[in-house]
Amino acid sequence: MPRTLPFRSVFRAFLLAAGLLAAQASHADPVPVPADKAAYAGEWLGDKMRLNIRQDGHVDYKRDRPGKKLDLNVDLQGFAGDNFDVGTSFFRSTFVVSKPPHREGGKWKMTVDGVELTRTQ
Repeated sequence: MPRTLPFRSVFRAFLLAAGLLAAQASHADPVPVPADKAAYAGEWLGDKMRLNIRQDGHVDYKRDRPGKKLDLNVDLQGFAGDNFDVGTSFFRSTFVVSKPPHREGGKWKMTVDGVELTRTQ
């Protein structure tokens, strides 16, 4: 039986793609990573996922799944607790952070959308 993609993943991909194609009028400047969330900044790698959160608020996101590959450059729009929003003023998507950045065995780790990520040095 073929696997179907979860609605949330398809919806996120749609929102991010629509946001990237939206007119310049809908563009919102990226929000720099606030001082209290500085641990989020950096390049994070996990199983078929790469997330690079730059201090200036630009976010590169790459994720490979069966039948769907995402490679996006989006802007950080802010934090809500441990989670963070990316997109434009009209189109946003939330990355759910179930484990915020923390040290584990000498490495920085966090879990985003169910994927454990490790920050590169």
